[in-house]
Amino acid sequence: MTLFSKIIRREIPAKIIHEDEHCLAFHDIAPQAPQHVLVIPKKEIRSMAEARPEDQALLGHLMLTASKLARDMGVDEEGYRIVVNTNRAAGQTVFHLHLHLLAGRDLNWPPG
Repeated sequence: MTLFSKIIRREIPAKIIHEDEHCLAFHDIAPQAPQHVLVIPKKEIRSMAEARPEDQALLGHLMLTASKLARDMGVDEEGYRIVVNTNRAAGQTVFHLHLHLLAGRDLNWPPG
């Protein structure tokens, strides 16, 4: 059981900004940008490496939800980044698939 599973079940508090039948979105507790939101599926998928063809609609839903949240937060025109870290070498620390929505500062390329 991951930290995110506990947040989904409300065993751990989070500043939730969106919830629907497929996903939950909340502010990151260690933000890397002025606006840093995590979008997580309610279905437990360990990482993108473990996503399956049957997860295609869910993965699209996560992306569209992040895009909607960017509009709601007013950062869509200025710009934002969506990041999915996959496994340890890429920086994934919680092994429950999640999208990082980052905005509110210049996001340089290439990322660190």
